[in-house]
Amino acid sequence: MAAKVAFEDVEVGTELPAQSFPVDRATLVRYAGASGDFNPIHWNEKFAVEVGLPDVIAHGMFTMAEAARVVTDWTGDPAAVVEYGVRFTKPVVVPNDGTGALIEVSGKVAALLDGNRVRVDLTATSAGQKVLGMSRAVVQLS
Repeated sequence: MAAKVAFEDVEVGTELPAQSFPVDRATLVRYAGASGDFNPIHWNEKFAVEVGLPDVIAHGMFTMAEAARVVTDWTGDPAAVVEYGVRFTKPVVVPNDGTGALIEVSGKVAALLDGNRVRVDLTATSAGQKVLGMSRAVVQLS
């Protein structure tokens, strides 16, 4: 499958559709099962607080994956993402209050590269704080 976005249709500054991703404790338990990461900071509030966290936090890789969805939904082809990296800046705190947390992600084309590739810079926040830094994807467009 090729990317549904054509290189000639984008320019530096092109904005990707922003998305919000809800996350609750049940989501974290399902992710733990899928990833094999059962660290209690992701599901046990008592343990998380004992180690100095404000509450249970989302897995970093879960947060990273949710942010990448903005790019894969935009291209229509997950394989179009040829490079992706982030720095974890703040945890996504997931309270057990029935609403959980919200990860809000926006992205824009930051550079046009050789070979019909673009660099997309992403911004991911939760509770008004930036949770990912240097979040960048290189994407192969058609």
